[in-house]
Amino acid sequence: MPSAEREPRILVTGGAGFIGSAVVRYLVQDERVAVCVVDALTYAGNLESLEPVAGSPLYQFIRADITDWDAMQAVFRSVQPTHVLHLAAESHVDRSITGPQAFIQTNVMGTCVLLEAARAYWETLPSEQQTSFRFHHVSTDEVFGDLEGSDTLFSEATPYAPSSPYSASKAGSDHLVRAWHRTYGLPVLITNCSNNYGPYHFPEKLIPLTIVNALEGRPVGVYGRGDQIRDWLYVEDHARALWCVLQQGVVGETYAIGGHNEQTNLHVVHSILTLLDDRLQTRPVGCKSHAELITFVTDRPGHDRRYAIDASKIQASLGWTPQETFTSGLAKTVDWYLANRVWWERVRSGAYRQP
Repeated sequence: MPSAEREPRILVTGGAGFIGSAVVRYLVQDERVAVCVVDALTYAGNLESLEPVAGSPLYQFIRADITDWDAMQAVFRSVQPTHVLHLAAESHVDRSITGPQAFIQTNVMGTCVLLEAARAYWETLPSEQQTSFRFHHVSTDEVFGDLEGSDTLFSEATPYAPSSPYSASKAGSDHLVRAWHRTYGLPVLITNCSNNYGPYHFPEKLIPLTIVNALEGRPVGVYGRGDQIRDWLYVEDHARALWCVLQQGVVGETYAIGGHNEQTNLHVVHSILTLLDDRLQTRPVGCKSHAELITFVTDRPGHDRRYAIDASKIQASLGWTPQETFTSGLAKTVDWYLANRVWWERVRSGAYRQP
């Protein structure tokens, strides 16, 4: 049995994904905290995103699926974490529309299995360690639905109204986490974040897909008229926020994390293409500017029009504020993709999944 006084050891589920890998890099490199990553390495899990910390004695990786009860029990027994950061999830809305079952399995059933494994482990701890243990569930603002036609913001008190199979599955997982706190006393924290962007983002989401398609001279697709509005949060700002909540957050509380950067999708795309025009001497074949690659495509079913977060609670109570503006963060993101072509080309080709 571990001693009452323990150095932090963070179990990060989904740590090979986009947000998860940013959190792991931040914890290991900046905070010098021991981290164990648990990831099933589905298509969006990429160990190459963890290469900057792979050689650190503070880093450990276990390949396992959060829906596997025996595996999760074994993870808790071997790792003996002081905190859990639960980021493992299926998260792509378009994929949830064509294959919703995988989202229910991972996001709902996987969270249930993980909660039970955490509870079984937590109940064996000495009282001091039970008190300091945290299960931090990372969720999305998409559980709140659509702000179309409103100038209001999502807050911790906003009623749930998910629109897609993805957001419905995340809403379900949020409810499970709250139930495990209310019913069993498990010390939980929940955060709901706005759209993340930044380095190591799997190129199926809007910003990285726009960048790599433009660099390859492919059409840059924009849904509908591109007037959907999102609040953009630089992923490294999000990583700092999650660590802040894990350390200082009040058990049972929810914290909304946003970047204060509402932009239409079309403006985001134009901003990226303008940055590429500024940075590259060449243009796609037959184009005077990268903006000529924009192609408007049929909107996806149930597409929410606007998301925006009121992050005043985390700012007032925990002192977190984003360090990047949308302008500075987007420039850093574009520059990263320009400098790391090998990373995203290996993702596009599927080579990153080869042993």
